[in-house]
Amino acid sequence: MAQPSSDAFESVLPGPLLIVEDEPPMQVRLRAILATLGYADDILSFAGSIAEADARLADHPFAMVLVDVGLPDGNGIDLIRALHGRDEALPILVISAWSTEQVIVTALQAGATGYLLKERDDVEIAMSIRSALRGGAPIDPFVARRILDLSGLVRRASVTHAKPPTLSPLSPREVEILVLVSKGLTNREISEVLSLSRLTVECHVKNIYKKLAVNSRTQAVFEARTHGLLP
Repeated sequence: MAQPSSDAFESVLPGPLLIVEDEPPMQVRLRAILATLGYADDILSFAGSIAEADARLADHPFAMVLVDVGLPDGNGIDLIRALHGRDEALPILVISAWSTEQVIVTALQAGATGYLLKERDDVEIAMSIRSALRGGAPIDPFVARRILDLSGLVRRASVTHAKPPTLSPLSPREVEILVLVSKGLTNREISEVLSLSRLTVECHVKNIYKKLAVNSRTQAVFEARTHGLLP
């Protein structure tokens, strides 16, 4: 009997999903966006506060969580940190109107897989959600510029203090793989691009995590950019 292809497995949508968003119009918008990806209402759970999110999480696990930063009973970043502490592999995508450097960096350091702004159109948000579900680390273009600006400030500060340059802890191959990770490619897609086995790519990614002292794709990209390790 023929075995189903990997594409057949990937066509099965991971679920259920938890959406932590307190604004009813945004809840309606996200429900419609997720419907375009094939998600029916019966595998979507909505929470308008951290307390409601905790109650939903106590009932059953989720395959992915969409989180707003500003919530009526607290900071969504605290929820991200708690979720990441329970399951480091859980995709957590921020969709928020907050765009300050401190909020963005803190959310990513807390364990967010990616960070999007609500001002993006539905197609862009849908593509980013799909990327996160496939193991990518989608970052809003505005957010990416903020991170690059911040990393530039860090590098200029290092020059001002006249510290001797440090050699990159990453090998050329690891840098090559991390560049592809930063573009949202999954391990399988990277293996196809570089003509490597998926196991080899996974080993490289684990080594990158170890060398950069991180535990997620987003944190690896952030740390590499902050320290000027990515071209």
